[in-house]
Amino acid sequence: MAIRVLEHLWLPLPDGRRLAAKAWLPEGGAAGPAILEYLPYRKRDGTAPRDATTHPVFAEHGYACIRVDIAGTGDSDGVFDDEYSERELSDGEAVIAWIAAQDWCDGQVGMIGISWGGFNGLQLAYRRPPALKAIVTVCSTVDRYADDIHYMGGCLLTDNFNWAGQMHAYQTRPPDPALRDDWRERWLERIGTLPFMAADWLRHPARDDFWRHGSVCEDFGRIEAATLAIGGWTDAYVNAPLTLVETLAAPAAALIGPWEHKYPHIARTNPADFHGEVLGWFDRHMRERGGDLPRVRAYLLDWDAPRATYRDRPGRWVADPVPEPLTLHPDGGTLGDTRGRGAATVRSPATIGAASAYFCVGMRVENELATDQSVDDAGSTCFDTAPLDEPLDLLGRAEAVLSFSVDAPVAQVCLRLCDVAPGGGSARITYRAVNLCHHAGHDAPERLEPGRRYTMRVALNACGYRVAAGHRLRLAVSTGYWPVVWPAPSAATVTLHLEDCALTLPRVRADAVTGPPAPRAFPTRDAETLRAPDSRTERRTGEDGTLILETMDDFGMTRDAGHGLVEGATVSQRFAIHPDDPLSADHRATWEYTFSRGDWSVRILTENRMTADADTFHLWRRTTAWEGGVEVACRELAEDVPRGVL
Repeated sequence: MAIRVLEHLWLPLPDGRRLAAKAWLPEGGAAGPAILEYLPYRKRDGTAPRDATTHPVFAEHGYACIRVDIAGTGDSDGVFDDEYSERELSDGEAVIAWIAAQDWCDGQVGMIGISWGGFNGLQLAYRRPPALKAIVTVCSTVDRYADDIHYMGGCLLTDNFNWAGQMHAYQTRPPDPALRDDWRERWLERIGTLPFMAADWLRHPARDDFWRHGSVCEDFGRIEAATLAIGGWTDAYVNAPLTLVETLAAPAAALIGPWEHKYPHIARTNPADFHGEVLGWFDRHMRERGGDLPRVRAYLLDWDAPRATYRDRPGRWVADPVPEPLTLHPDGGTLGDTRGRGAATVRSPATIGAASAYFCVGMRVENELATDQSVDDAGSTCFDTAPLDEPLDLLGRAEAVLSFSVDAPVAQVCLRLCDVAPGGGSARITYRAVNLCHHAGHDAPERLEPGRRYTMRVALNACGYRVAAGHRLRLAVSTGYWPVVWPAPSAATVTLHLEDCALTLPRVRADAVTGPPAPRAFPTRDAETLRAPDSRTERRTGEDGTLILETMDDFGMTRDAGHGLVEGATVSQRFAIHPDDPLSADHRATWEYTFSRGDWSVRILTENRMTADADTFHLWRRTTAWEGGVEVACRELAEDVPRGVL
């Protein structure tokens, strides 16, 4: 089907503000359903390469596709306030109503989105706008506190600061002068009014009303739109798909592959036909075409020598597996059927986590996956099964029961489940960090009483994996997980009382099925590459023993063939910590963006740093902007936030 592209249009809101949008519309024929993608990542340049691979394909299939910039981002009116804010979501309802009323729409709207767009697709479904009939949510979460980039198990993720710095860099980019005569005024206004999100999020260390807003787990029954949840086992967001199919009364299905934080057709690992999944879902629920899907389709990973990058990960697809939980008990270094005895102590160096992956794999130019876990196993307390007599298939969330005491008022542990091969090598299957101060729940954490015995349950992140016969399953327990998790303020010894500890595995029985095919042919953006992307990672040990991790990602420079905008971007990060001093943790990130067209050019540099002492987190950022080589803005902010029980 022929389509027409509206490169830019203004979408009016009831209060007079306008949101910037791009549309791909089928030519001729009757009005049909529409697909909305609603993001703060700039349709003009930021997501333009990805948008070019999806919306034209959907439009050729008869769907009107609309890509909208959230208020205060891209070329839209307003200033940005926070992620998933009330204004964002109420604007989203108005956007859906506007789309449904257009003469090219039959009144039905679907939403797609990955990460932010996956979040707000669920959140808007929760608000029940009448026209929203179906959503495809990719790499998203149902609980903004428990399963986002801020906290995990009550532990502070370094990505709370990292992501805030990235959003800070994103939101300091100017509107396009070709679309807005007031671009400079709006640009400087944005630089001057951007919230210090890292500090704002850090001021909410428990699961309070701030995080309940936008967390659809508060009432799954509110979601009536048909929901397809897609995820990838190497992504940070692995728990939502299975949770949604288990809890929604609305039509729901889960598809979980070996992918990273990408739409599956452009994933670096085992790419698959995302277009077919999206179109099949919307055809079923907005056009009454096609049959039912299995509730769950998942790829069970097989052993492969762990490394930072995969192109083809071995495994097999299964559908609607039958659960057969298996409970094991840690005991004197082993993991078996017999209830444990005695105690085991856990005390790790602050550098534990050196073999961890980049928290949200897929955000860098090249993937950075978890490598051989042997180095982290050596700093952990480990419990191994005997070599397995037969394969063990896992799909879902393992749950650990921990009976413990500590020698410090604030302590954390990280649980890793690993596949240990007969010839050597340890591959991470899944993990979960937990702040032991949250033993009674995330709503009201409390300082621990040294020597007192506590019990808590910990659900590890979801996994899909086959442990081969002859391999061993390992539960590794450490008292930190840097640089994924910000360390507790002091080194702690955690004592596990083994008679009351257990690990229940999500064992399943499942037959292999045919999974999604390879990606169909899809278009790409017409752009000239002026500088090729590049990525580097360096790990070294300083003279005093400090472990330093430095990464650099150059996202390249391109010129859009249509509107001529030239964009370049780089980011450098540094993580440092001394094995004997958790208070030495230091995280820095620097982003640089450049834009030009003809004799117009701007450059933006954002610098960020986070450190801590025993009582306080110290946050700092600086934004410097140039137009035509002349500095036009320099804004520096610093915030100190009490640690509490983090």
